[in-house]
Amino acid sequence: MSYKKIDTVDTTITRNLNELEEVTGNLYQSLIIIARRADQINIDIKEELNRKLEDFASYTDNLEEIFENREQIEISKHYEGLPKPVNYSIQEFINEEIYWRVPKKFQKKKKK
Repeated sequence: MSYKKIDTVDTTITRNLNELEEVTGNLYQSLIIIARRADQINIDIKEELNRKLEDFASYTDNLEEIFENREQIEISKHYEGLPKPVNYSIQEFINEEIYWRVPKKFQKKKKK
């Protein structure tokens, strides 16, 4: 997934907790959904970075041959400049782009 296409803020901003609670009816459930999605995004970004850096990997064991690779540095700087995964997940959550479900054993029983 290309995270460049998601319009989100680069820094942390103050969020309206009522806005997060509206989607699920429970603030803590909303935060758990956001945190789990952030973990998934973080894994995706790490895997993408590792695939790109793999092209520049050196498999020699000689410590004297360590050198600076400009392309590798530029790729690393690009990924360092991306917004945090939690910013992506909050934006997806607010836009209702995240699918989640609550297992039956954790659902509250309705009073009759």
